Amino acid sequence: MHYTHSTNWYYLAFVVFAGDQAIKSYIDMTTPLGWSHEVTSFFNLVHVLNPGAAFSFLAHSGGWQRWFLLAVAVSAAIWLVWLLAKPVRRLEALAYSLILGGALGNAFDRAMRGQVIDYFDFHLRQWHWPAFNVADMAIVGGAISLIVASLFKADRQQHTDA
Repeated sequence: MHYTHSTNWYYLAFVVFAGDQAIKSYIDMTTPLGWSHEVTSFFNLVHVLNPGAAFSFLAHSGGWQRWFLLAVAVSAAIWLVWLLAKPVRRLEALAYSLILGGALGNAFDRAMRGQVIDYFDFHLRQWHWPAFNVADMAIVGGAISLIVASLFKADRQQHTDA
C-alpha cells in the first residue's frame, strides 16, 4: 500500500479554503443579496445566505445553530488535522484535505458572518437544488473519496484474506 505523510496535504486544504473565501468575498462585494444571474438554462450564479447546514438544515432554528455548527466544524477540522499528521493512504489524505478545507471555509463564514454564502444554483425549470459553494463541493468530493478509499480497502482486505 502507498502511504503518505506530507505537509502538502495541508497546502491543498488551504487552497480549498482560500479559493472558497475568495469567491465568497467577490460575490459579497460585487452583488446584492438575492442577486441571480442565469449562466445556462439549468445553472445560475446567485448570492444567498444559508444560516443552516446542508440543504438549509436547521436554518430556522433561532440562531443557536450558528454556534453548534461552528463547534462541529472546528471539532472536525481538529480531528482531520490529527488524521493528516499520521501516515495515511493517498486517497484518504486527499479526502481529509478536501473536507478540512471545506469545513474551514464554511466555519469561517459562520464565525464572521453568522451564515454561509452560497453562490451555485442548479435547477430544472422551477425545481432548484439548494444553492451551494466551493467548500460544500470539497466536502462532498472528500466524502466520496473516503467511500471509494473504503471500497478499495475492503477489496484489498478480501484478497489478502483469501
